[in-house]
Amino acid sequence: MHLTGAVDGDAARFTAVFPDLYARCYRVAFRILGNSGEAEEAAQEALSRAFARWGRIESDPLPWCLRVTGNLAIDGVRARARRQRRDIHLRQHLYDGSRTPSPERAVNDRLLLGTALAGLSRRQRQVVVLRHVADLPEAQVAQLLSCSVGSVKSHGARGLAALRHALAGADVVPPAITPRPHSDQTPEG
Repeated sequence: MHLTGAVDGDAARFTAVFPDLYARCYRVAFRILGNSGEAEEAAQEALSRAFARWGRIESDPLPWCLRVTGNLAIDGVRARARRQRRDIHLRQHLYDGSRTPSPERAVNDRLLLGTALAGLSRRQRQVVVLRHVADLPEAQVAQLLSCSVGSVKSHGARGLAALRHALAGADVVPPAITPRPHSDQTPEG
C-alpha cells in the first residue's frame, strides 16, 4: 500500500515520530477545545496534513504541526460558537421563552417546520436556511447562490412570510419573526 505524500522511507520516519507529535498536538488541541473527542480529531487532522507534506517539513515538523493543530482547534471553537448561536436563534424563533418544550413538542415542531420549509420554493428555502440556520450574512449567501444581495433579501422576506403563514395555526413560531440585520447591513435611522 502506498500513501500519498510520503515515499516508503518517509513513511517509516513519520511512523517513528508520530507518537510524540500526536501527544503534543493533542495537548495543544485539548487546552484550546477543552473536549477530548474534538482534540483527538484536531490532532489527527493536523498529523494527516503533516504526512501529506512530510517531505517539506520533516527536518523540523513540531512547530508546523503545533501551528496547524492550534489553527484547527481555534476553528473548532469558532464552529462550536456558531452552532450555539444558531441553536439559540432557532429557539428564539420557535419558542417565546416563557415555556420549555417537551421532547415530543420539539419533535413535532421540527416536523412542522420541515414540512413548511419543504413548501417553499427551492431558492426561498436556500436563502432562509443559509441566512437563519447557517447564520450567514446576505452578501455571502448572494455569493454562494450566484445572485444579487437584493435577490437574497427578496427571497428571504418571501420565504419567512410563507413560513409565518404556513405555521400560523400551529403555534410553533411567534407571530412576529422579523429578519435580523447582519453585520453587512447598516441600521437605518
